Amino acid sequence: MKITSRSVQGVEILKPEGKITIGVGDVALRNAVQESLARGTTKLLLDLSGVTTVDSSGVGELVSAYTRVTSRGGKLKLFGLPSKVQDILTITQLITVFEVYDSEAEALASFS
Repeated sequence: MKITSRSVQGVEILKPEGKITIGVGDVALRNAVQESLARGTTKLLLDLSGVTTVDSSGVGELVSAYTRVTSRGGKLKLFGLPSKVQDILTITQLITVFEVYDSEAEALASFS
């Protein structure tokens, strides 16, 4: 699991690539979000277009990240969901918890 980070218009965009699964991707995602929060980031966007698989641990980590960011007064939003990830979030009804966008431009605009 590789996670790249960049900042656009005051929003930090994290892009995980690979699997968000137990013991690998979930830990990497947790660490990346923690590092962002430690830097004072309040606007966080996850680009999930490079994610190939999400297991229950990965779903749990997405929820945990959302909770950590919002409890600190921040916003966490998602975009670029592959159909597998979209299906999992729909089945678990978490699609109603997260703000999900089709494109980076739409997601960035939602922060203003």
